[in-house]
Amino acid sequence: MHKLFMLLIALTTLGVSNAAPPEFTPVTPRPLVFPEDFGSHEVFRIEWWYVTGWLETSDQQPLGFQVTFFRSATSHDEDNPSRFAPKRLIVGHAALSDPKIGKLLHAEKSAREGFGLAYAKAGDTDVKLDDWYFVRQADGRYRTYTEDEDFTLELTLTPSQPLMLQDLEGFSRKGPKPEQASYYYSEPHLQVSGTVTREGKNLPVKGSAWLDHEWSSELLHENAVGWDWASANLDDGSALMVFQIRGKDGQKVWAHAGLRDASGNMTIFSPDEISFHPIRTWRSPHTDAEYPVEMRIKIKDAEWVLTPLMDDQELDSRQSTNAVYWEGAVTFTRDGQPAGRGYLELTGYFKALSL
Repeated sequence: MHKLFMLLIALTTLGVSNAAPPEFTPVTPRPLVFPEDFGSHEVFRIEWWYVTGWLETSDQQPLGFQVTFFRSATSHDEDNPSRFAPKRLIVGHAALSDPKIGKLLHAEKSAREGFGLAYAKAGDTDVKLDDWYFVRQADGRYRTYTEDEDFTLELTLTPSQPLMLQDLEGFSRKGPKPEQASYYYSEPHLQVSGTVTREGKNLPVKGSAWLDHEWSSELLHENAVGWDWASANLDDGSALMVFQIRGKDGQKVWAHAGLRDASGNMTIFSPDEISFHPIRTWRSPHTDAEYPVEMRIKIKDAEWVLTPLMDDQELDSRQSTNAVYWEGAVTFTRDGQPAGRGYLELTGYFKALSL
């Protein structure tokens, strides 16, 4: 859910107006169809492809990474014939968590769609932003490339498990109202290989990753100020996704969790079975925001503890999505035993999101 709504919130404040703003398709329960649903859905307002994962260098040093591409419609008139009309925007984020550095390296860029320089194509995953790209090949593998002055990621991600359709077979509730929803599927346990370039050195890496693809047309509940979200590739082959949306009173507006075991059996948990409990906070020296970077999550009878690879994994994306948030690599334990690795995202702690 996470980044999808941050970008949607940011773009509603762009001030792009016209006499005939577009109308967007609402999200209603329907079966997801592949390969078509791997691709872009322009009749919806906002969409993203989001990869997080853990890598290991040849000397067994851990790294966290994130690559995200967004496609968003603006409120510009779809009937405007100009090729320069900003009808859709493409935004890219990339990040690298390296404990040796002790802080997050982050890159971002954005452009209006068009001219073959920036696009998100229908039919299958194929997103491009200048020289950045994320594309799904005929054999199901993904290739991605992002380059910045501080680091470059060139990775191949190979599926090892079936798609994980979130919530109600891909119809993902985001609040108490039925229209507060998105279409949402994941690909956990992607096997990663490739190269990370740092300071002119090419570092061969391998690891595992989690891909989310989500699209929607709606904002969150009017009382929401932020959310906590996590996913994990678990050591036994299971996959876990869990989130809560926080309200202005500090209480839970909505929550959801899905746990799929190694055999493919999916268990869905309701909002009253989920609770988030901060263990330790970290105050950012960059923004003075305070984040619960170590978290205990209770999901029914199980207790999960999330511990960060490093504390400083704050992203300042005010140049593209107008948001500051914490998103980083974490380890998971279940009932006190090592369970796996994944990512945690914390929003609304720098300031309440304006919904």
